[in-house]
Amino acid sequence: MPNIHVRCLIISVFHFGNDIIHTLLHQCSSSRPALPVLTIRCQSGTDSNSSHVVVSLGVRERAREQCVRETCEAALLLTLHPRSSVTVILQVIHDDGSLLSCCLNAACMALMDAGLPMSHLFCSVTCAISKEGQIITDPTALQEKESRALLTFAIDSVERNVLMSSTTGSFSVQELQQCIAISQKASEQIFQFYRHSVKRRYSKIK
Repeated sequence: MPNIHVRCLIISVFHFGNDIIHTLLHQCSSSRPALPVLTIRCQSGTDSNSSHVVVSLGVRERAREQCVRETCEAALLLTLHPRSSVTVILQVIHDDGSLLSCCLNAACMALMDAGLPMSHLFCSVTCAISKEGQIITDPTALQEKESRALLTFAIDSVERNVLMSSTTGSFSVQELQQCIAISQKASEQIFQFYRHSVKRRYSKIK
């Protein structure tokens, strides 16, 4: 019988504007030879009256999971954890727009806080293009509904390259390039937030 060891590495609550996501990360190790596995689960629910309700996932939710998983796989050094599986569960408590970005940022902070080795950090920025052509970063749910196009990018912390993009609606090549440039610039503030959060967390331990 293989020896199996499961440990919970991090439980956290991530607030991004009016979005709220609970994050659970745990790692499972086995003595049986196997390739490392990363699993991402995005769930919708509520925490009212301490209840927990999970709704079934549709195509949009599965696509969100895939975006988060592929972005995490590009950053994690999974080969350093042979015979292991890492599971990140993202529980959406409140959604007021830019949900994919919020999930990506919550996942990165969970991996970082758990101390898992990564080649780089990543963050995500969402841009909405209004019918008048105005580009709005971190749009609300109402702004997303009224927009002509919605673009979400994952940016790495080293070269500020685009790791992942998810787009809906119609937009020109020029608008795409503008949104990428805006997202790369906005990523500086998010990475700064990461640094402040880590510094604040470990300063309390001392």
